[in-house]
Amino acid sequence: MLNIKRLIFVCVVFICFFSSKNLYSQVNKLDENNQRTGVWVKKYDNGNIRYKGEFKNGKEIGVFKFFSMVSSDYPIVKKTYSNDSLFVEFYTINGVKESEGYMIDKKRTGIWKYFYPTGKVMSEENYVNGKLEGEQLVYYPDGQVTEFAVYKNGLLDGTLSKYASNGVLIEEVNYLEGNAHGVAKYFELNGDLKETGTYKHGKRFGKWEYYLDGELATEEDLKKKKKFDKSTDIQLEEK
Repeated sequence: MLNIKRLIFVCVVFICFFSSKNLYSQVNKLDENNQRTGVWVKKYDNGNIRYKGEFKNGKEIGVFKFFSMVSSDYPIVKKTYSNDSLFVEFYTINGVKESEGYMIDKKRTGIWKYFYPTGKVMSEENYVNGKLEGEQLVYYPDGQVTEFAVYKNGLLDGTLSKYASNGVLIEEVNYLEGNAHGVAKYFELNGDLKETGTYKHGKRFGKWEYYLDGELATEEDLKKKKKFDKSTDIQLEEK
């Protein structure tokens, strides 16, 4: 009985060995022109898979999966080749998608999306030749817009608007070539205007106006508010 079990075990090992050997012989092959063809699998020095994908006439086709050195359970990058386009997806080491979009010559192009761990969209932005261009939208986890910006040649250039979680506008600042430049407005969480003024090349310029409860405040009003806030802070510290 023991001899039969041993024989079965030896047969299974024999079959597995030659099956794996035959499978390995089918990957990492070169065609008659010495170009990569078929399925290719590359590994790290520790034996974990580095990438797996298919070639035809020396060029990548279909889906390529790239893995972290510490784990081959989930790919951290997926690249899907189709004609002249390349769709790329980035993941955490645990397989949670972080971002996706198209690339040309290793540069991001078109709409890219970034995700929360829940899978909901965190932000959307557009690229031209690897640089941000046009509108960028950032969302709260519930899908409400938290930030709207405009980019040109990779730099903020236009109006940057920020919103509270209830949709109230809390900041509106104009930008030029990456610096705050032009009219700026800041609001309270209830929507009342808090302060407004002008930026010039990233620095506050000229006279700024401040508001209390939506009404234009005088210097005396601001001094009283500052004194009141300071007094309140002291009382809170004492408690």
